[in-house]
Amino acid sequence: MCGPRDCTGAERDAAREVGRLLAERGAVVLCGGYTGVMAAVTEGARSAGGLVVGVLSRADREGAAPGLSAAIATGMGEARNAVLVASADAVIVIGGSWGTLSELALAVRRGDVPVVQLGGWQVLDERGEQLPGVTRAADAEEAVRLAVA
Repeated sequence: MCGPRDCTGAERDAAREVGRLLAERGAVVLCGGYTGVMAAVTEGARSAGGLVVGVLSRADREGAAPGLSAAIATGMGEARNAVLVASADAVIVIGGSWGTLSELALAVRRGDVPVVQLGGWQVLDERGEQLPGVTRAADAEEAVRLAVA
């Protein structure tokens, strides 16, 4: 699960619902482990008894989202995005920020896992067409269904 630390209320609600739905399906939820979308997915997954692992950019656990089941303090800065995406069986992206865009790009480049986007930025080619590799979802339920299919 990828998304920005600064998010809208709608993005927060969607992330909470995605976390809950993933936990109900028995998925281990990986996220960046801080505020915003990451905290919301943590809250949603934990509310359903799920396991949530935060892959932190810092070398310590300062600022980590409350409720994480485990926090991995990488000290890698934004390079931790590659660790997060490489560890996932599917990637759901909610919202948009530069860090989130890098996670989306890394997931698509990986090429062997579903990449589902709910809201956020659209990456288009020079003709204004959506690039292959990302499936857009209308809501949290569809995002989870596409990711675990």
